Amino acid sequence: MDGLGGALERAAADGDVVDGWLRGLAGNPVLPVEALARLLEFDELPMPGSWLRYRTLDAAATELLVASPQLQHRLDVAENPTADVDVLARLARDPEPRVRFVYAVMLFEHKRRIPAGVLEILAEDPEPKIRRIAGGTGEPPVAAQEPAPAPVLTAEQRVAHPDRAVRLEAAADPEVPTALALRLAADPENDVRLAVSMREELTEAQRTVIPCTVWRQFWSPPSWIARRATDPDAARRIARSAHVGLRRVLAAQPHLAPDVVALLAADEDEWVRRTLAERCEDAPHELLVELYATVQDRYWSGFRHHRNFARPGLARFADDPDPRLRHAALDDPEAGPELVLRLADDPEVGGWAVADPRLPAEELLRRLTLPARAAAAASNPALPVAVMHRLLDLARER
Repeated sequence: MDGLGGALERAAADGDVVDGWLRGLAGNPVLPVEALARLLEFDELPMPGSWLRYRTLDAAATELLVASPQLQHRLDVAENPTADVDVLARLARDPEPRVRFVYAVMLFEHKRRIPAGVLEILAEDPEPKIRRIAGGTGEPPVAAQEPAPAPVLTAEQRVAHPDRAVRLEAAADPEVPTALALRLAADPENDVRLAVSMREELTEAQRTVIPCTVWRQFWSPPSWIARRATDPDAARRIARSAHVGLRRVLAAQPHLAPDVVALLAADEDEWVRRTLAERCEDAPHELLVELYATVQDRYWSGFRHHRNFARPGLARFADDPDPRLRHAALDDPEAGPELVLRLADDPEVGGWAVADPRLPAEELLRRLTLPARAAAAASNPALPVAVMHRLLDLARER
């Protein structure tokens, strides 16, 4: 630490290095609550104002923010989906209405477990909008006239109805006889024809003659596919269907038999394969790596977070020309410090390597003094707590 101390003091003369330390510590997943408290004492921090909403918070960190005299800290912790729900419950009595409102909204937005008594407290809040969220009365009762019941339409009337929404509902309704529903195969609206083409009882021949476009983002998927997905024989038939919409909906199911997954992973349609990788927990590793390397829109990085992405063997990409694949090499659970060190100076993926806890300690500490790597090094969960506090000392002295 003595030799390091001198190097850190010299590095602290560079404002970019110090800003990097603060940004890195703010994102360090193991930052102790004492260091977080010191970080929050800075008047200005060189990171987005919303950073507290997104870092992982344990019970101690949640308590620190819930008790903070700064309004913004309490608003941020109310929006953080990782905050401890029992500690967070104190915000139901926060003196600031905005905090209570955000807390009430986020209870349902994040589908949090609601501690005992919280809804009762919010239901008696002085603010009507908070009482409404909690199921309280919110407003005095107003006498309302019951609307007249809508007329019950026959299946024939629904199929011939001038309202597109009525015909669309009829097209997908299994209670509408098939012969009647097939009249809608010539409907002027594409979505109506599409809904007919995805009825469960139709044969492949019947589906293929219905002219329709399957949009990339489309309609509420027919529920029968989810029911059939648990039957391997039925799932295989759907996976081999000529109707790409059926295959896409099947690919979105959370679990599928291995041979069904294999069929969908080899599908000629890009969006069948992408839906499988994005939505199915059983998507194969090879498909995830392929899409991670080739997808060109903003969703490409999400494939790395699938549970089947990190696998032994990814280290083979350490020298690949594609920086995405060199980054993927770091997800090899069997890769050691040598691979991480090799990538630490890579101009495109070095930041991720420097933040990797497998980086040798002396190399991690050395990179705290480099402007381009200071933030990544400070975010590394292997950084000693004593060093974290030393960085905060030097930043405060600047």
